[in-house]
Amino acid sequence: MHGYSRLGLPRGSPPSSPRCRHGRSKTSGRGAETKQQQSIVERAVFFIISVVFRRRGMLLFAPLLYISGMLLYMGSVSFDVVSLKNVVIIGKPSPPASVYRSPQVFQKLWPFMQAESNHTPNLLLTVWNSKVRKVWKPCILKDTLKAELPKSNGLFIIEANGGLNQQRLSICDAVAVAGLLNATLLIPIFHLNSVWRDSSHFGNIFDEDFFIHALRNHINVVRELPEDILQRFDNNISNIVNLRVKGWSSSTHYLHKVLPKLQEMGAVRIAPFSNRLAHAVPSDVQSLRCLANFEALRFSNSIRLLAEKMVDRMVKSSADSGGKYVSVHLRFEEDMVAFSCCEYDGGEEEKHEMDIARERSWRGKFRRRGRVIRPGANRVDGKCPLTPLEVGMMLRGMGFDNTTSVFIAAGKIYKAEKYMAPLKQMFPRLQMKDTLATSEELAPYKGHLSRLAALDYTVCLHSEVFVTTQGGNFPHFLMGHRRYLYGGHSKTIKPDKRKLALLFDNPSIRWEDFKRQMQDMLRHSDQKGVEVRKSSASLYTFPMPDCMCKEGEAIDENSNTTTLT
Repeated sequence: MHGYSRLGLPRGSPPSSPRCRHGRSKTSGRGAETKQQQSIVERAVFFIISVVFRRRGMLLFAPLLYISGMLLYMGSVSFDVVSLKNVVIIGKPSPPASVYRSPQVFQKLWPFMQAESNHTPNLLLTVWNSKVRKVWKPCILKDTLKAELPKSNGLFIIEANGGLNQQRLSICDAVAVAGLLNATLLIPIFHLNSVWRDSSHFGNIFDEDFFIHALRNHINVVRELPEDILQRFDNNISNIVNLRVKGWSSSTHYLHKVLPKLQEMGAVRIAPFSNRLAHAVPSDVQSLRCLANFEALRFSNSIRLLAEKMVDRMVKSSADSGGKYVSVHLRFEEDMVAFSCCEYDGGEEEKHEMDIARERSWRGKFRRRGRVIRPGANRVDGKCPLTPLEVGMMLRGMGFDNTTSVFIAAGKIYKAEKYMAPLKQMFPRLQMKDTLATSEELAPYKGHLSRLAALDYTVCLHSEVFVTTQGGNFPHFLMGHRRYLYGGHSKTIKPDKRKLALLFDNPSIRWEDFKRQMQDMLRHSDQKGVEVRKSSASLYTFPMPDCMCKEGEAIDENSNTTTLT
């Protein structure tokens, strides 16, 4: 074939080998005709490009014409890219862990799980097996008495958006900022979220009286706008200036930017207020965060009463394990599957349903021009929600047998009949809100997702083992709350989802190898259960050392003895 000079003209080829010249086929004439056609195309392309470069006005079109010419010369070129409604889905040969093959793995491993049922020691009795660990205890100065709170600098109003625990984050940070600014806090207003669609107010979810009482020695909290503020702003809260505060703003920003406005106007609003205070703030501000989250915020009486009944029922159903049970935060609702942009085994029907769900909850976000969806890459990166099947296989591999009581904290599971069946097969003693509580008990909570989430939160809080599968505010707050209650240990299984994706992509894996990997994952979760907060982390997840103090003794959990340190 011809080489090309820098100008694009064909160079002369060296003479062919005598061996090649000998015995040329009779089709050489046809080949010469093809080469002649290619030569004409080459010259035409070169002529067009030469004309373009001579006319500066058309210079911008030169790259396009050049590429067009090359495509014409090279013939049809196949790209492995499919465009659907401005969304580009890139399909390539499937790398390891990029395809959902968990059902095939389950079919291989299920006989081995059955063979081990009822023949293994109850793991719940020995699951947290750290030999010796320091014991932490709460040390919030919640009862600090002050003769009188200093005169308030004004009224601080925030709007808490999102779901239950995002609202919780906003409330606790608002308490901290109110203390920092010496402001009076109005009971936070809840924004109606497009995804959660819960019209609940603060008092529907949290105990308002207890909240005000618990904070009385630290900040003033009022239920309604004071009369003088109402008059000053014409009885319209919207007339109160809404300050735009960047996410993760420092305490210095609030003192230099927000405080002067508060003192000048007597009241300020920040809406929305989610993630508006930095993790690293002075210790007295951190203490207010601790007090608000772990002591002042408790659920309303109606939620607490039903949640306590549900916990009691879980304990009674777990008699074989001393009243201990496993709770799982399972994020396999339709909106979570849609948002993850992951693919499972539902084919075109699933893709169509996910397109509809994404458009319903996030209008246009996933159809923006240039938006690239890579389901396989998401799975490899461990970003796909674990299916009920995958959670069940993981727990059985870790050693939890079919006598283990399991509580599933979740919303409405996507195609529950299909996806929940294998989990129930592995764990017959499976409970959810609607099986643990009666329909009459749950009736007041229907249509109020945040209140239902509060029930889930409480049952998970009191479990011996908590399993998080997808991240988010719910597990982050729950892990911190469990550390606060259980001597600093979160008692939480946080799986390595990248490793799981590889294991679930191997239908030929041996049961013994799978178990060894799962048990290593469990040991790692045990070791990471006690962690001290780093400067970039949240105290709502890591309450040590801001909210907890280390006791002067250590407990040897294997011998049940206490030794001084």
